[in-house]
Amino acid sequence: MLKRPFDKSKLPSRHVTEGPARAPHRSYYYAMGMSEEEIHQPLIGVATCWNEAAPCNIALNRQAQAVKMGVKEAFGTPREFTTITVTDGIAMGHEGMRSSLASREAIADTVELTMRGHCYDAIVGLAGCDKSLPGMMMAMVRLNVPSVFIYGGSIMPGRFKGQDVTVQDVFEAVGRHQAGQNSDEELRALEKVACPSAGACGGQFTANTMACVSEAIGLALMNSSGAPAPYESRDQYATASGIAVMNLLEKNIRARDVVTLKSLQNAARVVACTGGSTNAGLHLPAIAHEAGIDFFLDDVCEIFRDTPYFVDLKPGGKYVAKDLYEVGGVPVVMKELRKAGLLHEDCMTASGRTMGEELDLIEREADGQVIYPIETPITKTGGVVGLKGNLAPQGAIVKVAGMEKEQQVFTGPARVFECEEDAFEAVKQRAYKEGEVLVIRNEGPAGGPGMREMLATTAALSGQGMGKKVALITDGRFSGATRGFCVGHVGPEAAQGGPIALLKDGDMITIDAIKGEISVALSDADLAARKAEWKGPRDTIYASGALWKYAQLVGETYKGAVTHPGAAAEKHVYMDL
Repeated sequence: MLKRPFDKSKLPSRHVTEGPARAPHRSYYYAMGMSEEEIHQPLIGVATCWNEAAPCNIALNRQAQAVKMGVKEAFGTPREFTTITVTDGIAMGHEGMRSSLASREAIADTVELTMRGHCYDAIVGLAGCDKSLPGMMMAMVRLNVPSVFIYGGSIMPGRFKGQDVTVQDVFEAVGRHQAGQNSDEELRALEKVACPSAGACGGQFTANTMACVSEAIGLALMNSSGAPAPYESRDQYATASGIAVMNLLEKNIRARDVVTLKSLQNAARVVACTGGSTNAGLHLPAIAHEAGIDFFLDDVCEIFRDTPYFVDLKPGGKYVAKDLYEVGGVPVVMKELRKAGLLHEDCMTASGRTMGEELDLIEREADGQVIYPIETPITKTGGVVGLKGNLAPQGAIVKVAGMEKEQQVFTGPARVFECEEDAFEAVKQRAYKEGEVLVIRNEGPAGGPGMREMLATTAALSGQGMGKKVALITDGRFSGATRGFCVGHVGPEAAQGGPIALLKDGDMITIDAIKGEISVALSDADLAARKAEWKGPRDTIYASGALWKYAQLVGETYKGAVTHPGAAAEKHVYMDL
């Protein structure tokens, strides 16, 4: 590779490496073993969410070394740094889950602050689990520097009694255990084999959904998200990502040249056709916000409404991320979307080529098992549906992948719980009835605080065989692993006096995922009268610290639950300072 000359007079790193006044700064770089040549090359941030909290992140440290080799090969100087993650699988079902969504903002903020403080010129970001993927992508778009995203890869499926299993099976086994259908020994045997390697949860849960988004939106190299974390072949994608970021820097292709309204629409298509996580309805608007683009829950759901569901992945279907990778991965999925005219081909990608040019290079076709041909999809519309009505004026979202048509309409009396713990306790004791709509409120971004996911409760219902016999609605979130008729992101949230705050036991609720409606059988006058009696938001125990700060700043769910004004209010671009 020919050495390329980079003019540092226009790059941020000139502030720390160039000219006589920066001699003290350069002495620090010499202290770290850098050569004079390396100091005067572009400085590239290699950001990872490495930690020992969970298998999703444990392999990122090793993969970062391969990224750094790619940066060096292309005559850049990599500088590795880490940020936090909160892993939902471990935070699930207790107070720790309140930290999860707030951690997305902390990841974006800390990556931004590190890049700004040290004047790095571009970024390669590695992330492993749910919030770290959107958090890292948000930082890239906020900074608007040349950026390449790389996913740490998924976990291998476990084997139990001759079947592939994932952590979702363990959550559901807890429900069966509570119902007396499996023994302590059987549960113990399953928990020991369900997660056999490094990597993020294997189904089309939030991590893999957002990994697919990273390719579809153009921030990641094609097919880089597919290989499982333990595969040494991931190093090739990591090295290629390091080289790619130097190409982008040379051409001055920045994150907002890649993340546009069209590329966000492409990303939403891929979520819909793979039956991805409802959390994409929160993260895509948040990424858009960093680019100053209005792309709200309604816009995401509009795309879901007319996108066929044709990739058969857990939790609604049969297969896991490794299986998708083995049949060609996200590029083959996007090729199918292109055949139906459902993809914008003129979007720029991390390779410096357009999406159309990238897909022209893909030779593989739909295999018919994991990826169905788009002409014969699993269902004609997407696996995720948006809902609106007098119970959710700002919208709500439900995952219907794998559900029959007749299961997508539900009417029943409300059974109201003031928090997730109360609902989980009732499910454990079976203190609910078939046909009811379980309402869990005060779990929104501000009211929770933190907008917890409800996997423990929904998995327990599935384990009891009641997943299809009750519905569940909340102003909180659901895990990407949730199955059953579960409506999340109901807005406005209870803490903001939304209609969900006004419900009483026995109110008749109708959820119609076919028409996209969610309503309660109360007139506007009834709701107004109840609002007049409402005593205001429930007090929480979070009166100081990070979660208090988050609750003060966080905005509406349908706009992505973001905590700052975004690019629309910007007065400068970091790279041009």
